[in-house]
Amino acid sequence: MNQFHNATSDGNLSYEIDSNTISLKENNTSKGGSIMKHILQQLLHSKDITLQKDLLYQNSFDIAKELKTCSHKDQVTLIELFPIENGAQIISHLTPEEQYRILTHLSDDKAKLLFDKQSIDDIVDVLLALHPNQAERLMDYLPKETQQNIKKLMEYSPETAGGHVTTDYIAAREHWSVKDTLSHIRKIGDRLESLSYIYVLDSLGHLNGVVSIRQLLLRKEDTVLSDIMNQSVISVNADSDQQEAAQKLTDYNFAALPVTTSDNRMIGIITFDDAIDVIQDEATKDIHQLGGSSPLNTPYFETSVWTVFRKRIGWLLLLFVAEAYTSTILSHYEDVLSQVVALAFFIPLLVGTGGNIGTQVTATLIRAISLGEVKIKHILRVMGKEALTGLLLGCALGIAMLIRSSIMGPSVGIEVAQVVSITVLCITVWSSLVASVLPILLTKLKLDPAVVSGPFITTFVDGTGLIIYFTVATILLNL
Repeated sequence: MNQFHNATSDGNLSYEIDSNTISLKENNTSKGGSIMKHILQQLLHSKDITLQKDLLYQNSFDIAKELKTCSHKDQVTLIELFPIENGAQIISHLTPEEQYRILTHLSDDKAKLLFDKQSIDDIVDVLLALHPNQAERLMDYLPKETQQNIKKLMEYSPETAGGHVTTDYIAAREHWSVKDTLSHIRKIGDRLESLSYIYVLDSLGHLNGVVSIRQLLLRKEDTVLSDIMNQSVISVNADSDQQEAAQKLTDYNFAALPVTTSDNRMIGIITFDDAIDVIQDEATKDIHQLGGSSPLNTPYFETSVWTVFRKRIGWLLLLFVAEAYTSTILSHYEDVLSQVVALAFFIPLLVGTGGNIGTQVTATLIRAISLGEVKIKHILRVMGKEALTGLLLGCALGIAMLIRSSIMGPSVGIEVAQVVSITVLCITVWSSLVASVLPILLTKLKLDPAVVSGPFITTFVDGTGLIIYFTVATILLNL
């Protein structure tokens, strides 16, 4: 066993390297630093071959996570110390900008080998995220054949299934035997991203069937693929939305999904980890847009203040202008307010209630739409359900409002309390109906409901809620 000791401000940390395991022991009760960070620092300063060798057994994500905290110079030095296979796995977890900075400061030979080792879809993602000049420089690191494949894939929008394709998959012919196929896999398997399925293609590249690796291993060696392949292949069109591809992967619990052109020619596969990325990206985008902000394309602390400003100011200015009509409504009902000043006490509460209800309904429906649970044909069913739910919520909130108004004493009469309670009921039902219709209609119009629904509904309900409030007050108070 090799043992290293490193003194830190938190006490002594003992590194123990035994076989394939690296562990760190704290020699006192104080809080120790990051295990991986200390190991990387030790490697950086000692260049110890044994530590370098045993570090290769650690998870590449853990190494990349701590590599981000190192200086740029140290990042380059550490990547230089790793073999190509491990180095490529580590930098694949870094942002495109971080990858560019590291690769362009390595020797050309090392950079070419590292970048070419990454999966095709990861390379495409990196190139699309960089400035064209930076992307062109990295593209020069790749072999001509790989460059041609990547240029074809980059023609697809990042929002489509084709934008997430990798061409690293196993293709076979119908007449191949199990023995032939396994031999083929052994030859090319090391450089493939997924070994879960074998896709059976004809001479023109049309997808005719699929065989799982499990089927292959359980059949006799002389069995022909055409006898065991599944011809009812579930695939996705390259121009389909990325969410459709991710949904199919999760619905059918596939490890990978074939992506084809309109004439059923196979261009590649989407793997399950890509589906997770799509789902996370879409969820993040929806959350930002529901709050009236364009999504950030980089981690929060890596995004400049100016970028955050630009992402938010557009919607804020638009909503600022839209909210101006609320002032117009208030000025229109100035006479009503002057006669019953107590009505003004409840304006913020009523406006907030309508916005809150609308936001709740919108968030629920946008998620249901993204999962394929709600479609345009369900609009009347959704309206009925949300109207009934809004009625129940309105009754509960109306009773609570009546009690609250009564507690406020003589400054608020029983008549005003009744007006406020009835208004709460009406606004709740109204907000529920508006919020139930808008996301579905926007989806029908091929617009992202998350972009408009949240901010628009809040603004719209604010103004219409005031009209409802003063209309009820005018009728019940005979103003």
